[in-house]
Amino acid sequence: MVDLKGQYSKIKKEVDLAIHEVLDSTAFINGKQVTEFSERLAAYLDINHVIPCANGTDALQIALMGLGLEPGDEVITPSFTFIATTEVVALLRLKPVFAEVDARTFCLDPTQLKKQITKKTKAIVPVHLYGQSAPMKEIMDLAKEYGLKVVEDNAQAIGGDYTFPDGKTQKTGTIGTLGTTSFFPSKNLGAYGDGGAIFTQDPLLADTCKMIANHGGKKRYYHELVGCNSRLDTLQAAVLNVKIALLDDYIDQRRTAADYYDRAFAGHPKINTPFRAPYTKHVFHQYTLILEGADRNKLHEWLASKNIPSMIYYPVPAHRQNMFAAFQSGSQQLEVTDWLTERVISLPMHTELDEEQLNYITKTVLEFLN
Repeated sequence: MVDLKGQYSKIKKEVDLAIHEVLDSTAFINGKQVTEFSERLAAYLDINHVIPCANGTDALQIALMGLGLEPGDEVITPSFTFIATTEVVALLRLKPVFAEVDARTFCLDPTQLKKQITKKTKAIVPVHLYGQSAPMKEIMDLAKEYGLKVVEDNAQAIGGDYTFPDGKTQKTGTIGTLGTTSFFPSKNLGAYGDGGAIFTQDPLLADTCKMIANHGGKKRYYHELVGCNSRLDTLQAAVLNVKIALLDDYIDQRRTAADYYDRAFAGHPKINTPFRAPYTKHVFHQYTLILEGADRNKLHEWLASKNIPSMIYYPVPAHRQNMFAAFQSGSQQLEVTDWLTERVISLPMHTELDEEQLNYITKTVLEFLN
C-alpha cells in the first residue's frame, strides 16, 4: 500500500545526514530539530502555533483536554473513521455522539450533524477522511450558532486546501478551534516512527496544550494542570524536516496516480471513483472505491492472490465497536455509514507508483469486475 523504501532511496542522503546530526548532538529529547520542524510546519500551514507530540492519537486527546470539557459532555464525531478519533472522547469520560457522513465525500454531513446537537454538546470533531476536507464552512457555521468548539482530525489530509464561498483558502487543520495530525509513516507527511502535532491560532490554547503535553507544566517540577508525557522524538523531527519540503511534490504525485485510476475506471457500472468536492483539493491519502453490484471481499482476496495489496477502511464503524457498548450506540441507525463499510476498498496509493504498476493494478481490478 505504501512504498516507504522506494521513497527513502530518493532522499537517503538528506535523511541520513539529518539523523547523524541528531546522533552527533545526542539531543534525543527536545533537540533543536523539534523546534525547527514546528516552525516550518507553522509556516507551511500559515498558523500561529504548532505543538508537536508523540502521535496522532495523543494530539486528539491533548486538544480535547485543552478545551477543558467536563465528564459527560457530548462530542460529535463521524462513526466512519479510524477508532482513534472516537476512542479519545470516551477515554476522557466524554460522550461520543455519532453523526452520519456524506456517501460521496465520506466526511460529516452537516444536515445530519445538526440533528445530533443537544444542550450537552460541547464540541465537534470533523475528520478529513482519505485526504478530502470535510465541509468546514457549514460545520463552522453550526459551531458558531450553537457555541461549540471544533477539533479537526487532519491525520489523513495534511497539505489539503479548503476554499470558502468567498474565495478564501485555508489549509485543512487550521480552520477549527484546534487541528490535529499524525506523522505515522504511511501518512502523506510521514516520519520513520510515531509522531503528531496540534495546531491553533489561539495563544492561550497553545500554551495550555503545550503544558498538557509536558506533564501539565511550563517549568520543570512545577505542574499547573493534569497532563501527560507526549513528545515528538528529535530523530523523527529530523526526518520530518527533510520531508516537509517535499510535501507538495508528494501530494502532486498522489494526485497523478489518482488521475490514472480515475481514467481507468471511468464509466464502469460497478465502480464509484472518489468524489472530488469542489470546495477542496483532495490530497489522496487513500484512493478508495465504492463498489456496487460486486463482492468487495472477494475482490480483496483476488487482488491479494495477484500480489496486489488493498485495504478495507473501515470494516466495523465506531458506533458498532464493543468499546462503545456502554453508550448503546450499536442500536443507532447510520444507514450511509453501514452502507459504506460494506462497499469501500482502497487501492495502493503512494508517491512511488509508476505507470506499469498502475496499469497492472487497474487491469487486475477490471478483470475481476468484468
